[in-house]
Amino acid sequence: MSATYKDIGISNEGPVGVVEIQRPPHNFFDNALINQIADAFEAFDRDTNIRAYVLCSQGKSFCAGADFQNRPSTGSAGEGGKHLYKEATRLFRARKPSVAAVQGPAIGGGLGLALMTDFRVTCAEGRFSANFTRLGFHPGFSLTFTLPRLVGQQKANLMFYTGRRVGGEEAYAWGMADVLVPLAEVRKAAIGLAKEIADSAPLAVLSTRETMRRGFADAAEIATERELVEQDWLRKTEDFKEGVKSYAEKRVGNWKGR
Repeated sequence: MSATYKDIGISNEGPVGVVEIQRPPHNFFDNALINQIADAFEAFDRDTNIRAYVLCSQGKSFCAGADFQNRPSTGSAGEGGKHLYKEATRLFRARKPSVAAVQGPAIGGGLGLALMTDFRVTCAEGRFSANFTRLGFHPGFSLTFTLPRLVGQQKANLMFYTGRRVGGEEAYAWGMADVLVPLAEVRKAAIGLAKEIADSAPLAVLSTRETMRRGFADAAEIATERELVEQDWLRKTEDFKEGVKSYAEKRVGNWKGR
C-alpha cells in the first residue's frame, strides 16, 4: 500500500495486512484516528493480495479510549460524536477478517475498537474495561451490542455497571479474547492467526464471514445511534464533568445525580 497516514503505520506480512496505531503510550483515539483506520481497512479490502488483517498498537496500551480531557464538552461534541460513529460504522462494514493484538489496556472506546474485530489475541497483562459509568457517561462504540454478544448479557451488565477492569486471563475465559499468549508474543500470535485464516480459500472465507456476520454492521449502527442519544445528554451533566476529573485523579467520583 502506498498511502501514508499521520497516526497509523501500514505494512504487510505476506497476505496479512497490518495496521499499527502510533499514538503511544496509550493510543487515545479521536475522529481522525478512526478515519485513518477505516481508510486502511477499506484499502485492504480492495487489495486482492491481502486476505486478513491485524490491528495492533505501539506503547503500553492497545487503546485507552477517547481523550476526554481534550474533547469539547458542549456544542460541537454532539456533532463530533456523530462523525466518530459514522467512521466507526465504516470499520464494522469491513469485508475481510481482522484480528486485534491487545497487548495492554483496551479501555472504554478502546474496548469497542478491540471488539469490532473478528478475533482478539491478548496476554495476562491485557486489561479490558467498559469504564463509561465511572466517567458519568453511557457506553459507546457499539459496545452495548458487541460486548453481550461475546460474554453474555449478565457479564456485560457487570462490566457496564461497575466499570471494573478484567485482566487478560479472565477476558480469555469469558470469551472476549480468543488466544492467550505471553506479552512478548501477542503481535506474532495475532499475525499467525491472521495467516492461518489467509491459508483458507479467500472467496470461501469472505462468503462464510458474510453469512456469519449477516446484519452485524447494521445492528452495530443501530446500537451506536441509541448510545449517542444517551451520551449527548449525559455529557452536559455535572456528574460527567466530575467523572472525567475524578477518573484522571484516580478516585471515586463525588456524584450529585445531576
